[in-house]
Amino acid sequence: MGKRDDKIPDPKEIEKEISEFLAKKFKDNVKIVSPVVLPQELALDKTRKPSRKRKKINFDLLPEDLISHLDRYVVKQDTAKAILATKICTHFNRIKRAEAAAEDTDDMVGRIKNNVLMIGPTGVGKTYIIKLIANKIGVPFVKGDATKFSETGYVGGDVEDLVRDLVREADDDIELAQYGIIYIDEIDKIAGSRHIIGADVSRTGVQRALLKPMEETEVDLKVPHDPISMIQEIESYRKTGKRNKRSVNTKNILFIMSGAFSDLTEIIQKRISAHAIGFGAHLTQSRDSSEILKHVASEDLIKYGFESEFVGRLPVRAVFEKLTENDLFEILKNPNNPIILGKKLDFAAYDIDVKFDDKVLQILAKTAFAENTGARGLVSAVEKALLPFEKKLPSAGIKKFPVTESTIQKPEKTLQALIATPEEKNISEAFEILAKQEKQYIKNYLESNKANLAEKYRLTMTPTRIDTVAAYYSKHIMDVGKVIKKIKTYYDDVKKIELYFFKTHDINIVLEEDAIDFIIEKIISDEMHLDEIYRHLTSDFEHGLKLVREKTGRNRFFVTRDALKNPESYIGSLLRKELKTE
Repeated sequence: MGKRDDKIPDPKEIEKEISEFLAKKFKDNVKIVSPVVLPQELALDKTRKPSRKRKKINFDLLPEDLISHLDRYVVKQDTAKAILATKICTHFNRIKRAEAAAEDTDDMVGRIKNNVLMIGPTGVGKTYIIKLIANKIGVPFVKGDATKFSETGYVGGDVEDLVRDLVREADDDIELAQYGIIYIDEIDKIAGSRHIIGADVSRTGVQRALLKPMEETEVDLKVPHDPISMIQEIESYRKTGKRNKRSVNTKNILFIMSGAFSDLTEIIQKRISAHAIGFGAHLTQSRDSSEILKHVASEDLIKYGFESEFVGRLPVRAVFEKLTENDLFEILKNPNNPIILGKKLDFAAYDIDVKFDDKVLQILAKTAFAENTGARGLVSAVEKALLPFEKKLPSAGIKKFPVTESTIQKPEKTLQALIATPEEKNISEAFEILAKQEKQYIKNYLESNKANLAEKYRLTMTPTRIDTVAAYYSKHIMDVGKVIKKIKTYYDDVKKIELYFFKTHDINIVLEEDAIDFIIEKIISDEMHLDEIYRHLTSDFEHGLKLVREKTGRNRFFVTRDALKNPESYIGSLLRKELKTE
């Protein structure tokens, strides 16, 4: 090795070298254009103080809270949801506790990260669940495909690129990125082949490249082979005169792997049959592969083609069940499912309101089940069935589209009838029937989940409010959670009126729940705005309640829905009570 030169290179020299590199690789298609830095910009840079502060993780979810959240969106998979919610909650709560106590657990014996291996067929909701969890927790989430790592070799560059992607997802907040979730799909594709003699280097090499990031390592954000990162480095040096090393520590990044593992059941069956004749014989006769996969052990995964060190870094395992035809129907019926909501949005882009009959959803579920691709088949089934209508109806001036059984079974006849007579009474009646069925289903859903929903959104789910939420859901395209949040904002705004009324008139009014619901109904139907409601309250109640206060000394009044509808009768009853008391 030559003598080390500690002299900092001139930015112009670096720029020249990069230009030559780009010229050789891309010819004249890519060039560096150096920005002109004005003195004023430099002055601003010198006076600007760094405002970025270390963002501590804000995580207070308990396992049952997270399971309850997943239950609203994901059908079936109870065991998998319980395992994932519990271990991911534990992972982040351990981080929070360690940070709050300023504990150093780096050298703790037995410190094992709760990296997860998910096993199950395609289309059962593995990716969907992880996205829901990451979104609920509020940490960045990126997804990669294990097969792409093997295509580019096994040097680990792609694995580290996923870590860099986390930083981009976190809006360049490195601290937040270090609490992110990296999800790698089709991990079974990098298992070493069991049909060749010797090590399958191309696949086991990818496994080894994942070992350090899965445990703990420093990933440099500056990539030598990436011209963009080098240009950013030049500009940073040009402005600050310093060479800053930016890296991400993967100690707290959670790695989640998933795959179908199609041949793994045979390995498990052989192992169990060899150890326990009675129990093994029962499993061998079992036709449900998910039941067999639940007994997966580390030795099975090693025999499948994974390195023992790789398996050891995936201590948590969750097995997903295959979805039945009824499960697919329940997914379509779920008021939070993105498939039907997405299709409603497609038609809403042309101002067409769509309602679905349950029989239609059953037919679509049956079609999707026949494709044997799980929930993924639902999307193609819905698209195939409704594409002709999405093509023709926007030009026909139709505003209401009832999707009935005949729509699916006789699409051409139904389409012709819709185009020929878009204002037909039968079409309107069919639409209203489906709209009422949808509203009733949402009311039943809210009623059965009202305790959890009330706790989650801090909004009491009264019968009137349940009806309001169901009506709002039927008229707007959003999931139940967003509807309740919308109603909650109206509720909070109405409660502010009470405070403002007291400050302005020195009268303490308390709007009862049915009165608040009545006002919210007025707001939703665009009959009144908040300022109009306040003006009505003032004109209807100010003088009367002040009179009651003079007579009784009371200054706190509970206002009901009936009082809002008939304020004179309400105030009169208060005065009559006073006279009766006297």
